[in-house]
Amino acid sequence: MKIIVLKFGGTSVGTTDRIKKVAKIIAKYKKNYNVIVLSSAMSGVTNNLINLSKKISKNFSDSEYDVLVSSGEQMSCALISGELINQGFNSRSWVSWQIPINTEGKYKFSRINKINKSKILSYIKKGGIPIITGFQGINNKNRITTIGRGGTDASAIMFAKFFNAEKCIIYTDVDGVYSTDPNKLKSAKKIKIISYEEMLEMASLGAKVMQPHSIQDARLNRVDIEVRSSFTDNEGTLITKRKNIINSKIITGISNTTNDAKVTLLGVKDKPGIAASIFKPLSENSINVDMVVQNISANGKETDLTFTIKSDDLSKTKKIILQNKKINFRDLIFDKNVSKVSIIGVGMVTTPGVTYRMFQSLAKQKINIQVISTSEIKISVLIDKKNVRKAISSLHKEFKLNK
Repeated sequence: MKIIVLKFGGTSVGTTDRIKKVAKIIAKYKKNYNVIVLSSAMSGVTNNLINLSKKISKNFSDSEYDVLVSSGEQMSCALISGELINQGFNSRSWVSWQIPINTEGKYKFSRINKINKSKILSYIKKGGIPIITGFQGINNKNRITTIGRGGTDASAIMFAKFFNAEKCIIYTDVDGVYSTDPNKLKSAKKIKIISYEEMLEMASLGAKVMQPHSIQDARLNRVDIEVRSSFTDNEGTLITKRKNIINSKIITGISNTTNDAKVTLLGVKDKPGIAASIFKPLSENSINVDMVVQNISANGKETDLTFTIKSDDLSKTKKIILQNKKINFRDLIFDKNVSKVSIIGVGMVTTPGVTYRMFQSLAKQKINIQVISTSEIKISVLIDKKNVRKAISSLHKEFKLNK
């Protein structure tokens, strides 16, 4: 039989009753597939473990952090396997080092580079259902590593790759990917099929269904993903390559951020190397700079430089800029009351006038655009946070996403 990989998120295994429902889902697939299951920790468990580490130290060891937080998945896997055994199935839980799942990179942010298949293949050939800890592996020092929050998605995708699975299904608490956040707009529609590139943009720009690095792993390894809810039997959303999609819509979805801040340096000297002098120390301190706009003065000697960062990095950014002796400026302005709204769709590549329609739609609502950035399949604008719902509603209607 073909192999299918199933991943269950924290809310899907959040209680013992939900774990019993998950076991029934697994049993249904077992009728037609050899099943490999990846599980997250029960919802809230990882956060509780992180809080314990903070009570010990503000500089808790990264390697021990990984040992600590990885224990949550071990608990949920044992409970799922125990329920399957209770239902009469041959099942057992597997911790990453028992397989092993090999990783490389730093603690807390490792990546899977190899999965040893022999033990799992031998087990499923005997009819077993392996329940495997997601989010983790072991490095070349035989130490447990984790692969970042949301990492169980990445684990499932890599299992689908290494085991050449027919399907990879991500079970979560939503029944698919929507045209925009349904909590902000009731007319949001579920997207039946979406490209890796569109999903990557949506995830990077605020959609919380999957982590961007997991989408990128799927794209690089050409693993199709279906996102479904463990709480309903509704069809989900298929994430796949562009050529598999026949879509008449120009725009596929609209995303927005909730944690952006705008930084403006006024009166910066306009000469080569100044921008690099501003952004280099930010990069060295792991501060991600996103949208950037530069306005040169009429005399050509000064410029105003505006860029966006995550609001969590605001105080650190201010300190770094003020301590930077390589730059001079007249004033430094910060604004946390901003949000980035983006339209995403592969259709805009071949359709003229999309930018005009977006800007006109916002103008009709008297929404001022502060910063603009674009890519081949995305246009993002920075606006006042209070106008986000109005902007989303207007753009959703303009590009007929409610139909």
